[in-house]
Amino acid sequence: MLDNIKRPLKYDCEFQPMYLFVLAYQKKVATDENREIVKVLIERDNAQTALLNLEIFSQDHEDASYNYLYVERQIKTILWLKGGYKITYFGPKYLFNQLEDDYLNKDRRFDYDFMSKVYQKPFSLTYVTSDKGFSEIEHRVELSKNLDGNRIGFDLGGSDMKISCVQNGTSIFSEEIVWHPKTNENPDYHYEMIRKALNMAKEKMPQIDAIGISSAGIFVDNEVRVASLFLKVPEAVYQEKITPIYKILTKELADVPMVVANDGDVTALAGSMSLGVNSLLGIAMGTSEAAGYIDHSGKITGWLNELAFVPMDINPKAMIDEWSNDIGCGVKYLSQDGVIKLAESAGIDLSMYNAPAEKLKHIQNMHQKGNEVAENIFETVGSYLGYAILYYSLFYDIKHVLILGRVTSGIGGHILLQNALDVVKKENKALFDALSINLPDEKSRRVGQSIAAASLPKIK
Repeated sequence: MLDNIKRPLKYDCEFQPMYLFVLAYQKKVATDENREIVKVLIERDNAQTALLNLEIFSQDHEDASYNYLYVERQIKTILWLKGGYKITYFGPKYLFNQLEDDYLNKDRRFDYDFMSKVYQKPFSLTYVTSDKGFSEIEHRVELSKNLDGNRIGFDLGGSDMKISCVQNGTSIFSEEIVWHPKTNENPDYHYEMIRKALNMAKEKMPQIDAIGISSAGIFVDNEVRVASLFLKVPEAVYQEKITPIYKILTKELADVPMVVANDGDVTALAGSMSLGVNSLLGIAMGTSEAAGYIDHSGKITGWLNELAFVPMDINPKAMIDEWSNDIGCGVKYLSQDGVIKLAESAGIDLSMYNAPAEKLKHIQNMHQKGNEVAENIFETVGSYLGYAILYYSLFYDIKHVLILGRVTSGIGGHILLQNALDVVKKENKALFDALSINLPDEKSRRVGQSIAAASLPKIK
């Protein structure tokens, strides 16, 4: 069944795109007259659910050995794309037993622990003999693109924070403040710095009607669940001091609607507002792979969009991600790690550098000077991107893709973009004709992150 899904690329001759595996599996399983049904309900915050309806080979079929790979990779995708802490499974018991063992004891233990932390509830897997009550439930609380009234927009990054005052869609004040959140373990430092910025904005406004915040991390109910900004804060005080930090500080400033959103989503929102389009997926290729998504009606979904952990290669010998202990996931393909992996495979000596960012810069400098090997590397990363977009299109309604991040800097970004387009056109011409994939231009940069953040809350 897998004979035709390998796509040998320069310096990665064993690449087997997840997208092609899914298509090949679904095409073949449709010919099995005795195929079975698997339904998986994945619950996340606010009683929202994602539903997987899967057809699998009958247990005595010659390709039944692929059943677990197919089901497990689809669940993994939904978990990191939408989020979830409760899996309810209907289908053959032998597959559930494998899943349970994987999540409780083996390779998916990272996912189990991570989702438990995000949702502050124990992760669970339950086998049921009836699919009664299985249905998908989605809420869209953050309407976004609201620019009426007097708003504060706040964008918190790892080295600086930007605060903006927005009055009926026009920025009347903006300020950048340098800070060092990742190296400070005392939560009082974070409180003082954020309070200082918010009070600075308050002084510039006649009144405050809403507050929107963009920040790196995962947020549920406007609470910080996982965020690199607070990396050094001890676990002993994290839940008390950091989890509610934005709620506490904004309430202290003004009792008005407040929304916190992941900076990837707000980046996508800024692009959507500038370009005047919806159904937009933003992919940032930097230290890792980050993403944000704006749906067909211009709303932020509240999904995790942690595409760094979404599988995109089923090659069993693919590089292991040291954090999640999984293979074939986006972080090792669409980030500086992906570029470095290919460079080392091509025989480029990077031993003189310690930092991954320095290694990437070296490869980019080689490319700038006309090095053919470096150019081939960015061609391969572009192909990775094309196959990733094809796979993401099975789950997102996307008409526009913006690619950003340091991997796309310089001439490599244009090579990368062209190869991504070539792959999408080759594998799915209909999607290619309906989709635009672009690097940000001046037009798409026009709305700043903090201004986009200001538009998140709806004034009551």
